[in-house]
Amino acid sequence: MKQAIMTSPGIIEYRDVAPPGPLAPNEILLKIQRIGVCGSDIHVFHGEHPATPYPVVQGHEYSATIEAIGAAVTTAKVGQRATARPQLVCGKCGPCLRGQYNACQELKVQGFQAPGVAQEYFVVPEDRLVVFPDSMSFEQGAMIEPAAVGAHSTARASSLQGKNVVVSGAGTIGNLVAQFAKQRGANKVLITDVMDFKLQKAKECGIEHTLNILHTSFKEGAEAVFGSEGFQVGFEAAGVQASLDTLIGNVEKGGEVVILGVYAKNPTINMYFVGEHELNVFGSMMYRHEDYIEAAALIAQGQIILSPLISKHFPFEQFLNAYTYIGENADKLMKVMIDL
Repeated sequence: MKQAIMTSPGIIEYRDVAPPGPLAPNEILLKIQRIGVCGSDIHVFHGEHPATPYPVVQGHEYSATIEAIGAAVTTAKVGQRATARPQLVCGKCGPCLRGQYNACQELKVQGFQAPGVAQEYFVVPEDRLVVFPDSMSFEQGAMIEPAAVGAHSTARASSLQGKNVVVSGAGTIGNLVAQFAKQRGANKVLITDVMDFKLQKAKECGIEHTLNILHTSFKEGAEAVFGSEGFQVGFEAAGVQASLDTLIGNVEKGGEVVILGVYAKNPTINMYFVGEHELNVFGSMMYRHEDYIEAAALIAQGQIILSPLISKHFPFEQFLNAYTYIGENADKLMKVMIDL
């Protein structure tokens, strides 16, 4: 089978490799259909991801059809549409034993520290598989992974019910975080960015309040939306120092800031505001299985809107072209899909 491998930053080679061998009883053979390219993949492409060695087979957000199942598999059938979590965990460390396996001490993520799905066939164990209905497209299926990030990060806050929320960064992840904040009962959700294109996509996905901070200051824009109520929860999804500073400096005293952006350079945090304003600052790492299940269900129900986020498709043989296109059109695209 054909496999795409990134041998070093900016270099992708195609190799013919042996297809997966006989399945273990709990394993499932997937025929890969779509692979989404995300911001972390782009960091890897540019050699800026802090935890990815080379060579690496990328691909961690994807959809597939089930080609074969092991003898002990009971929750999946051949022909169904599916995806799977890309997390490899030890199951023995403190986080794993308390159910926080997404922060496993030995965590490896397929597509980064372990081989991903940029190949024709891929094997996963049943406990990481998520089947989705035929009513969902393969594009929607490949978006379950980033949607699960939105599900998990919005659950990191103590509660969003009735609160005002700011999401900094209107890329795919920020968009999905804002959508999940609405699903979790937030009062008003404001999403900010420096690109009108991405803010328009947020509106197309049902996010009413948007702010381009290049045109209007954050304080002025936030006051126009929230008035004297301010906002109680902020989500940093841009991975930018200025974005983090804005949320820490403006969230209501006693409020919460959830950090899920990936930073090319380690940021600093204004500890005066954290301490004197008694803020709660949370990290958010990927997702757990229940987040995948919730994301798939809400997508299937039409509660999470994805179609405005799909910008362009490239055939598998043009993986490198996809990165070139992303680099040249970052201001007018959201999600690029690779089609197998």
